[in-house]
Amino acid sequence: MPDAPASRTARFDILLIGSPGPATASTCSLVRDGAAVIVIDPGLAPSQQSLLDPLAELGIAADQVTDVVISHHHPDHTLNVALFPKARVHDHWAIYDFGGRWDSVDCEGRVLSPSVTLIRTPGHSAEDLSTVLRTAEGVVVFTHLWWTEAGPAEDPYAPDAVALHASRARVLGMADLVVPGHGAPFRPSGSTPR
Repeated sequence: MPDAPASRTARFDILLIGSPGPATASTCSLVRDGAAVIVIDPGLAPSQQSLLDPLAELGIAADQVTDVVISHHHPDHTLNVALFPKARVHDHWAIYDFGGRWDSVDCEGRVLSPSVTLIRTPGHSAEDLSTVLRTAEGVVVFTHLWWTEAGPAEDPYAPDAVALHASRARVLGMADLVVPGHGAPFRPSGSTPR
């Protein structure tokens, strides 16, 4: 049964719109839902301040971040995880923290807050996950299945093109808005690479 719009409480801000190059940067986002303060993909950036300053402008200090999600283990999405020393770190197979916690738990269906869940979406790498938000405006999916709105149609780093396209179909079946790994958010359309 679909959830009622009143139960869709997550909201998000883009801290940094990424780029696939020539100066590679990861799109980094902030999600808030109840007590959860979540940063997604704090990877390569022009500087650490280019992540921390927009966060501060939103009234959030780095030590107030409760969770960090990394979509996959490539350095361009993980490099600045340690900026958030009190956060739990979520990846495809575990939850860690800087106090030494390591809980092995698959990401599929992992609930971070009432309106934020993780799903397994292999594609760009075999270990990719996507973060699914239920907001008042619809479902938003943060994912590296697309680098930008334009794709690429075939990810040159994908170890399994069949898995990539299956994961894209899964996300397109639920997303009203996609936040890709290295670009601005976009609304899926008929021209979105499948």
